[in-house]
Amino acid sequence: MADPKGFLKVTERELPKRRPVPIRLMDWKEVYEQGDPTQLRRQAGRCMDCGVPFCHQGCPLGNLIPEWNDLTWRGEGRQAIERLHATNNFPEFTGRLCPAPCESSCVLGINQPAVTIKQVEVSIIDQAFANGWVDSHPPESLTGKTVAVVGSGPAGLAAAQQLTRAGHTVAVYERDDRIGGLLRYGIPDFKMEKNHIDARLKQMADEGTRFRAGVNIGVDISWNDLRARYDAVVIATGAMVPRDLPIPGRDFAGVHFAMDYLVPQNKVGAGDDVPGQITAEGKHVVVLGGGDTGADCIGTAHRQGAASVTNLAIGKQPSPVRTDTQPWPMMPTLFEVQSAHEEGGEREYLVSTVEFLSNESGEVRAIRVAETEFLDGRRVPKSGTEREIPADLVLLALGFTGPESDHIAPQLGVPFDERGNVERDHDYQTSEPGVFVAGDAGRGQSLIVWAIAEGRAAAAAVDRYLEGETNLPAPVRPTDRAISL
Repeated sequence: MADPKGFLKVTERELPKRRPVPIRLMDWKEVYEQGDPTQLRRQAGRCMDCGVPFCHQGCPLGNLIPEWNDLTWRGEGRQAIERLHATNNFPEFTGRLCPAPCESSCVLGINQPAVTIKQVEVSIIDQAFANGWVDSHPPESLTGKTVAVVGSGPAGLAAAQQLTRAGHTVAVYERDDRIGGLLRYGIPDFKMEKNHIDARLKQMADEGTRFRAGVNIGVDISWNDLRARYDAVVIATGAMVPRDLPIPGRDFAGVHFAMDYLVPQNKVGAGDDVPGQITAEGKHVVVLGGGDTGADCIGTAHRQGAASVTNLAIGKQPSPVRTDTQPWPMMPTLFEVQSAHEEGGEREYLVSTVEFLSNESGEVRAIRVAETEFLDGRRVPKSGTEREIPADLVLLALGFTGPESDHIAPQLGVPFDERGNVERDHDYQTSEPGVFVAGDAGRGQSLIVWAIAEGRAAAAAVDRYLEGETNLPAPVRPTDRAISL
């Protein structure tokens, strides 16, 4: 184990410093400064190597957290990345983007701040790439079987890498012009620079995975034709249908879904010319929705030079500490100050949006809001509390309702469940033999660790379908959910 007395000697939770706000608002680089190896080793040494490591329960990937904490504390970086890669294909993504349910489950967190598991994880993989320790693992022989993976987010990429290493010939189809899905175009560069995606894609290409960007399955190639060409198909298209807000004025110019705002900025960051790009420069921006996507919009608006940024949430402000209804080891809903929030702007809770207001040209100029009250278990605007908030740009970051069904349902004939997701059985297979579903397309909007875990598990199911048996790991089942008591 790591330092047996580490958690007694070091009780403080330490993280790398974020770059000063005035400096980081001038660019799109990641917000954290370079970590201190001594601090990292000290934090890794706080791991207790518990008899029952609940951090395993918190992580659907089954990451061997105490093992690579110990190796980090001992300075064994190469062995640490081997243990990390044993369960996680892409720790450079999860270490930057995951909200770390493993830390919520950390036993030390019962009476101390949890071990900085996420920071140890990302430091291990960054050190590995820097030192050339991330090797390619092409299969020793090919099976002669072919698999199409549709969607190049974390679920699709994880499934593709596992199946390629099993010896199948795998092609990843992506309708955007670059591979990466929401990792590429949905996550701002200040949260994850895209060189991390490129480095991993090079490894996958060296292993034999083939990438087909700019191909919209269902339009350029029908789903039925794709199924006929390949021995198996994995649907990993994500849950990209945004939740709308159908109130008066919704059609006014200047009211947009969050992804219609975030994607073009990432394309500009990649060097593309994007005519008609939605920009916050000089505008009063209102972001509706208090989650991660809302925070991404806030940070992007600050960097584009918004005149003001206001973030509205319909619900109550979460507690800064655990409540009795979310005891350890559950992942609690806590009030969080992300990097985007500390960069400026206002955050308001218990605010219901009633109406969008426009100028004579039909452009949004303000939103009418009211306090939220709870009646019969429903959140409704409180009469008599209406007020206006100036708004030249309104961004809807209200989550997603499920995968796009326009082409999948009529072409493949596979059903969707009551939650709007592609229906699948206990082995990730749809009603169409040989067609499987992984990630948000099958479980709904979720965390990146669940996407990777499902990609790995679906790959095992595909391998079993093609070969009759499999040695690939299956860390989760379609019915699994986050830890609960």
